[in-house]
Amino acid sequence: MNEMTQRYTLAHGQALRRAEAPAREEVQLALLQDHLQQAGRMPFYAQRFKELGFRPEELRTLSELAGLPLTSRRDLDEGFASFSREEQSSFADIALTSGTTGEPVVVPYTDLDLQRLAYNEMMAFYGAGVRGGDRVLLTVTLDRCFIAGLAYYSGLVRLGATVIRSGAGQPARQWHLIKTLQPRFLVGVPTFLLNLAQWGAANGMHPRQAGITGIITIGEPTRRADFSLTPLGERLTESWGAPLCSSYGATELETAFGECAQRRGGHVHPELMLVEIIDEEGRLLPAGEPGEVVVTPLGVEGMPLVRFQTGDVARLHEAPCPCGWQTPRLGPIEGRLAQRLKYRGTTLYPEMIFHALQEIHAVQAAYVEVRAGFDLADEVTVVVGGEVRPAQVLDLLQAKLRVRPALVIKSHQEVVMAMEQGGGHKPRKFFDYR
Repeated sequence: MNEMTQRYTLAHGQALRRAEAPAREEVQLALLQDHLQQAGRMPFYAQRFKELGFRPEELRTLSELAGLPLTSRRDLDEGFASFSREEQSSFADIALTSGTTGEPVVVPYTDLDLQRLAYNEMMAFYGAGVRGGDRVLLTVTLDRCFIAGLAYYSGLVRLGATVIRSGAGQPARQWHLIKTLQPRFLVGVPTFLLNLAQWGAANGMHPRQAGITGIITIGEPTRRADFSLTPLGERLTESWGAPLCSSYGATELETAFGECAQRRGGHVHPELMLVEIIDEEGRLLPAGEPGEVVVTPLGVEGMPLVRFQTGDVARLHEAPCPCGWQTPRLGPIEGRLAQRLKYRGTTLYPEMIFHALQEIHAVQAAYVEVRAGFDLADEVTVVVGGEVRPAQVLDLLQAKLRVRPALVIKSHQEVVMAMEQGGGHKPRKFFDYR
């Protein structure tokens, strides 16, 4: 077992997460030095470091990372070759991002990257309460070059859990597996898991009696900034009679954040990433302040990134977690900068609209369209599927958002078809025509 493999063990991870900050930072500094040297072999970063006169081996403190340039999504869009290793024959897997905010990005994984990914998810599932021998129904795709399903599967296997690779869709098949194989945990997109419970209840099943003891959600926010459940999260936990832990990640990061059983934000894996929160000018923000999430994933071989701007808005919490882990935690995603809207003097994020709509049970699906208006303002249209009264929706949006965007009501089927066009692994909820 080499040094890297020894690092990616449950015992090592537990010890590092319980260590005090100075001990963790000592480990992180060595990892960051190695990571920057790896990044410096990429044409993109080699040029950047040269322009700065920066030599990775001269890095002495973690705080020096903030002096390096940010890496944007546009940088990735402009050329895969400038980031990928020359030894491309060493790639073990090729993944694609979802493409929800642009063209999909190609993300290569080496064998070690896949081991690292499995370790990330093993620690996240362990924190959420999954243990060896537990049966877990995995309702996400493992194909089409998406990495999430493969990551969850690998992490659960590494933890010693039993995975039921059900995939997405087909409620009747899902319920057959629940009845016959009796999983303890569900993993999936919140709206799908809620629909699964509702389908079961409508067809003589009893979701609260199905033996589900925990839900792990992906892809959609289920908590507000104060960690309280959104209406979607409340309905999901009530339907199954089980608590949920949410997770957040991005294919480019080769790293993800997962809530522990205390449900107070996604733990930062100290040996796998460094996280910063910045304002619109790129300045670091203190703990608890909302800003853009910037991540430097440590130990990546295939596509090492330095200070990658996720475009997502959240807060970092540094107080120790009641679970005993001392690591910082990333709060719920509050919005995406690329989706920030200026509407009638108010700044909006689509997630604010979706959270409000969750309070109307008759709204079965919804998406937002935005077009350029006059004076740099946006024209916002909310498209809702379901048997709802327009006045009820508009009054709710006015109460929650202080504005009344344009509203279009269609059938549930029409809305779902529009959201699923393009074949992504999650429905598209934001259409930007600006």
